[in-house]
Amino acid sequence: MEERLQKLLSQAGVASRREAERFITEGRVAVNGTVVTELGSKADPERDRITVDGQPVRPAEKKVYLILNKPVGYMTTLRDPEGRPIVTDLLKGLDVRVFPVGRLDYNTEGLLLLTNDGAWANRLAHPRHEVDKEYLVRVRGAVAKEQIRRLATGVELDDGPTAPAKVEVSSQSDNNTWLSIVIHEGRYRQVRRMCEAVSLSVVRLRRVRYGAVSLGDLKPGEYRPLSPTEVAALAGREKREQRRRKA
Repeated sequence: MEERLQKLLSQAGVASRREAERFITEGRVAVNGTVVTELGSKADPERDRITVDGQPVRPAEKKVYLILNKPVGYMTTLRDPEGRPIVTDLLKGLDVRVFPVGRLDYNTEGLLLLTNDGAWANRLAHPRHEVDKEYLVRVRGAVAKEQIRRLATGVELDDGPTAPAKVEVSSQSDNNTWLSIVIHEGRYRQVRRMCEAVSLSVVRLRRVRYGAVSLGDLKPGEYRPLSPTEVAALAGREKREQRRRKA
């Protein structure tokens, strides 16, 4: 789609709009090899070759934010040396390269975020933001109150003690118990290792919530774009804005 040149230059990070207007009037901008000096001139960044001082201007990359219901049997990587399926194989019809935010192991299913926005992903992964992640865990047999207490207060793992967690029994039968475990850390296979540390055998592990975003009715293998509100909430922008208004 065609846009005004000064807007395209600004979006690409070449200059502010005012500076971009000056570049145009000074004859420093060309479209498909033809110098453009009219401020009302437009171009299509997908079709036209735009240069400033002879250097090509790259279109601003479209930011993409997705939620995927990862099935069991997929690797949360962009390449697997063993040739196993990877999560991006599920993103049919997507024409933008994205990467996973964090990981779910091969046998863990559920909510996985993907994006091409490195800064946003880094904010989510940084420990100081303490973004809650909720897992539903099916374990064999009954669960004792002492096991729940230990999970909730923190258990010792080989890479150090875990932070306090919120742990509740969701349902229980003669053979299995479903637990809801909410953590804000993101260590490798953390929930499985926490359960192993208190002698619980994990049968199934599913992440159902990441911060303010829930898996909802997405079927295994399905994905959808996050809404702008969800993107902002995950980055903590809404909370920061609320604090700023109260200050």
